[in-house]
Amino acid sequence: METNSRVTLTDIDIPFGRLVVIFIKWGLAAIPAAIIISLVISLLMFVFAGLFGGVGMMFGEFGRY
Repeated sequence: METNSRVTLTDIDIPFGRLVVIFIKWGLAAIPAAIIISLVISLLMFVFAGLFGGVGMMFGEFGRY
């Protein structure tokens, strides 16, 4: 039979220098993630522009210019 044990953290003591190193690592790890996300979003926008970009031309909205 399993018994549930509850744990409550009251104090975490991390030195300031170590905390700065952790934040720098997170920041550096976010750069490739942001690049990958922006590439995926731009690919999706390219696909949607290819699918729906000519809709205005079909209805003559951009043909006047």
